[in-house]
Amino acid sequence: MWPFIILLVVVVGLALWAVSLYNGFIRSRNLIQESWRQIDVELNRRYDLIPNLVETVRAYAAHERNTLENITKLRNQAATLAQNSQGVATAERAQVEEQLSGAVRQLMVSVEAYPDLKSNINFLELQKELTATEDRIAAGRRFYNANVRNYNTQVESFPSVLIANTFHFEKATYFEVNDQAVRQAPKVSFGEISDRPEVATEPTNAQLTAAPDTALPNPQAYDQSQFGQAPGTFGAPTEPLEQPTFTQPPSQPPTSNPPAGQ
Repeated sequence: MWPFIILLVVVVGLALWAVSLYNGFIRSRNLIQESWRQIDVELNRRYDLIPNLVETVRAYAAHERNTLENITKLRNQAATLAQNSQGVATAERAQVEEQLSGAVRQLMVSVEAYPDLKSNINFLELQKELTATEDRIAAGRRFYNANVRNYNTQVESFPSVLIANTFHFEKATYFEVNDQAVRQAPKVSFGEISDRPEVATEPTNAQLTAAPDTALPNPQAYDQSQFGQAPGTFGAPTEPLEQPTFTQPPSQPPTSNPPAGQ
């Protein structure tokens, strides 16, 4: 009798454990879908703003035709992928969206050469809306990638990997770009502005899953040859200060007051 009861308790415990892990996968997957919908809303918002931006810039900056055509092409390509993806993040869409963000940034830098456009009220409103939209997209992408990291950790960890394989829970896709050629910021070449390529700082998959650095900062580790001295230190100046010189005034003979009564 007792062995049967013990076996029954073990079976019930394993069943409850499996149900708990399964429900955990469902919660994580729903959280990923919810966070992706927030990004998708902002991406569609950007699709609506870009045509108005292109038309406004075209009226003032005819020389930016290539940039405007590139933005329009990327916008249409991203919108098509959004319809075909059916609300799921894909690596191809992430790459196109990143290229679109870079093209918009390049256009914003190029219009600095057009004072009339910079003072246009319609352009200023569009610039403000696009900036706010890009900030929300970046924040939503960080939240989405954090949820994907937690979910993928559950999928690959033991013993939850047993439940994942049994019920076909597959790894989710990060919304980022791993191609270094795409991750590089766009070059700006307009008039006398020289090309200044900069490397983007979007986190990679390895950085998202890497453990945080808990070491305290060391001010002495700074390259003092570049900055003169380490931050927070007060050392001797690199060049000697010129000492001031003082000239002794000429001495004058003392003057005697005449005695009183004379």
